[in-house]
Amino acid sequence: MTPLKNDRFLRALLKQPVDVTPVWMMRQAGRYLPEYRASRAKAGDFMSLCKNPAFACEVTLQPLERYPLDAAILFSDILTIPDAMGQGLYFETGEGPRFRKVINTEADIDALPIPDAQKDLGYVMDAVSTIRHALNGSVPLIGFSGSPWTLATYMVEGGSSKDFRKTKAMVYDQPQAMHTLLDKLAQSVTAYLNGQILAGAQAVQIFDTWGGNLSSAAYQTFSLAYMKQIVSGLIREHDGRKVPVILFTKNGGLWLESIADAGADALGLDWTCDIGDARRRVGDKVALQGNMDPSVLYAKPAAIRAEVGRILASYGHGTGHVFNLGHGITPEVDPAHAGAFIDAVHELSAGYHG
Repeated sequence: MTPLKNDRFLRALLKQPVDVTPVWMMRQAGRYLPEYRASRAKAGDFMSLCKNPAFACEVTLQPLERYPLDAAILFSDILTIPDAMGQGLYFETGEGPRFRKVINTEADIDALPIPDAQKDLGYVMDAVSTIRHALNGSVPLIGFSGSPWTLATYMVEGGSSKDFRKTKAMVYDQPQAMHTLLDKLAQSVTAYLNGQILAGAQAVQIFDTWGGNLSSAAYQTFSLAYMKQIVSGLIREHDGRKVPVILFTKNGGLWLESIADAGADALGLDWTCDIGDARRRVGDKVALQGNMDPSVLYAKPAAIRAEVGRILASYGHGTGHVFNLGHGITPEVDPAHAGAFIDAVHELSAGYHG
C-alpha cells in the first residue's frame, strides 16, 4: 500500500508525537456541502449513494478537496448491518431511517442471521478499497460501525425513538432475549469492522449513539460489555501498522473510566464533558477525541476560533488529542465556518506540541 503522507491522526490516537493536533469532523461528508447535495441528487436517494462504491468514494473525498482535514471517514450508514440481517432498511422523508421488519419476539431474534461481511456487505468493502486507492496515501481512512446497543434500538423500535420504550422494556422484561440480540450484533460488528480493515480502513470507530440513554448499570451490561467483546476480536495491526480503535458513547461522560478500560486506543467525547477533566480522569490509558459543540459552527469565525482555543488550552500540552466535534456537523452550517474551524485547530495547536 502507498505510504501515508500525513499520519498525524494515527499518531495522535496512539499517543505518539505530532506537529499539530489532527482534526476531522463526524459527518464531514454531508448535507452542509453543496457538492454532497448534488451527488445525492445524482444518485437518486441516500441508500443508492451508500450502496454505489463510486458515489460513496466521491462524497468521502469532497470535504478533503475543500479542507486540510487529517483523516477521511468512509461514507456509509450505521444501519447497514441490520439491513444485511434482513430487516429492510429504508428512509422516509422527515422521519429518518425505518425498518420493514421489526424485532418483537425472541423468535424474531433467533431467526436473525449473522451477515457475511464480504458477501452480504460487499458494497461497503468495495467502497473502502475504492476510497483507500483514491486517497493515494494523502490521509488515513476511518472505517466505522454502530454499537450493538445502538443498532438494537433501531431494530426493536423500527426506527428512531425519543424514549426507547420497547427496547428498554425488553432490557428489563426479557434480558436474555436482549443479550441474544446484542451478542449476534457484536459478532456481526466484529466481522464487519475486520472486513473494513482488510479492505483498507486504517482506524475504526464504534458509534454508540444511544448508550448514554441507559442507566449506569444497564450501560455497563447492555452496551459497554458488547463493545468490549468487539474490541477484543478486532484486527489491531495490518499493513505493518497498528489499527487504532475509537469508542464514542454520546452522553457517556459519566463512564469514562470504564470505557477507558475497554481496550480501545481512544475515547470520543461529546461536548458535555470538559476535555481537560476527561484527560485527568483517564490518564495515559487512551487518547481523547473531541469535543466542540457542533452548534458553535453557527457562530462567526472569531467565536469559533476562540472556542477552539479554549478546548486546546483545556486539553493542554502533548499528544493524544484528535480534535473533532462532540457529534456530527449539522446540515445548516456554512461551509466557510467549517473551514475556519479546521484552520483554527491547526494554527492554534502548534504551540501545544514540540
